[in-house]
Amino acid sequence: MPVLHDIAAGLSFGALDVAALSRLGAGPRLREENQDNLVLIDTRGEAVCLQGQAPRRQRLPNWRPGHARLAVLDGMGGHGYGREAAEAVAAGLLALPPCDSPGELARRLDGLHAELQRHFVGAQFERGPRPGTTLTMLELRLDAPPLLYHVGDSRLYEITRERVAPLTVDHVPATAFAMGGLLGEAEWWQQVHGEHRPQVSQAFILGNAFGSAMQLNDPLFELSPLNLPAWLCHLPDRRALELRPGAAYLLATDGLWSCSDPYGWVAQWPRLLAREPGAAAMLNGLLDAYDAHPAAFFFPDNVSAVLLRVPAANERDETALPGA
Repeated sequence: MPVLHDIAAGLSFGALDVAALSRLGAGPRLREENQDNLVLIDTRGEAVCLQGQAPRRQRLPNWRPGHARLAVLDGMGGHGYGREAAEAVAAGLLALPPCDSPGELARRLDGLHAELQRHFVGAQFERGPRPGTTLTMLELRLDAPPLLYHVGDSRLYEITRERVAPLTVDHVPATAFAMGGLLGEAEWWQQVHGEHRPQVSQAFILGNAFGSAMQLNDPLFELSPLNLPAWLCHLPDRRALELRPGAAYLLATDGLWSCSDPYGWVAQWPRLLAREPGAAAMLNGLLDAYDAHPAAFFFPDNVSAVLLRVPAANERDETALPGA
């Protein structure tokens, strides 16, 4: 299957520069299918997602002008129907009206989660337990800070010339241990960001295992300052966040850092992105470096990414920036 470059081409996000891609992975050990997905809805209601592993564009006639939405999804293939689960959530996001608050967005997505749980039941889905997908998304409101909504182990990163910082907490066993006081800060960072551990404690549609590692519960479990350790409580799953002028924001599935040295690879991103001026060139440069690694460096996995570049202060004079 060909690499899907420039999925965001032709879409308009106001002053924000957006690029997106989705692909099977790297090297000779590719997955049989791309079970990732992504959703982009621009400020005019022009939308794109993947259907049957190919981009599908459509116009949303009732979309609110000036509002936008970006999301990445990683279908859980080990449970069967991972691609179908990600496609179903992507379709649900296209049908979801623009949301104005974290509470409204959470209510609507919790409702979609429950609706799709009911859908993925019955004889037509016989390959094991209920499927699941990650969901990491930004709701780009006009004249207000964007809203973040996060489930699973895909991530949102903020990248500047000086540093790269995750803005989400992975829903994985190490996080559950940290929430229970069984894992300290250094150990958590090493296990989650320094090692390859492809396990999740929560996924959209699938449900959550935060309450009990031995039992899967139907609802989604929100990580918030009420249950996160002090050193993670500034990164709740559902919140408004400010976009910093001059920074880039990367929403991506875990195939982008599923490798033998996640710390070393991710630490290269500020330098790699600083070489290029626009979002599409920045994302292509990042994936060129991904491809340049030896085949054994990355573990076989799909890779999907949406890169959002915020103009610097001296670039913002002509066009209004969401949240400014």
